[in-house]
Amino acid sequence: MKIIKTVFLINAGPFHNSDEYKSIFQEISQAIATIENPIGSGKFNLNPVKHGNGVTRIKKTCMKHLKSKGWILEERVNLATRLQPGPVDAVKHLQSNLPFALEWETGNISSTHRALNKMVLGLIDKKLSGGMLILPSQEMYPWLTDRIGNFDEIEPYFPIFKHLKVKNGILSITVIEQDELSKKAPLLRKGQDGNSKKRTPSISKK
Repeated sequence: MKIIKTVFLINAGPFHNSDEYKSIFQEISQAIATIENPIGSGKFNLNPVKHGNGVTRIKKTCMKHLKSKGWILEERVNLATRLQPGPVDAVKHLQSNLPFALEWETGNISSTHRALNKMVLGLIDKKLSGGMLILPSQEMYPWLTDRIGNFDEIEPYFPIFKHLKVKNGILSITVIEQDELSKKAPLLRKGQDGNSKKRTPSISKK
């Protein structure tokens, strides 16, 4: 799996240039690089069946690596709101800064907005030092669960974040993509991501 780009929606104060953030980004990059299909191939190949691949297994591989680096999975961030948002996919507790949150999108565009809003609240309430959302590229999106959140669909809303008042912290989106498309690659089983069906489509043998 490879990273195509990282876009900063909020980048305020010195945190972006800190050694802790550089270490965080390195750990996330390494976690993404560990994602393989087939397992043991050393790269991530995606079978180009339209809406044929789930994303839950991709996410789990990344989260497993981050957990080995001291990240806490599915942790709730205590925000000063009437309705507490759901748990964050992964949180890294830092020695000299507030925790850093990572969300990996497995739902639809509404879920993408919720994930970003959750991390924005954490920044505004000074509960987080930063947050990152991982989304598939437009080249990867067609082969994943129908209506899964993706970069191109959320991009028109980016101007909103420029008006938020955050003195120190970051909010970013990292865009990922398969190494190659291959009809020989195993289809990735779907979970409850996006608008996934109960069964993964079969590949025609014709």
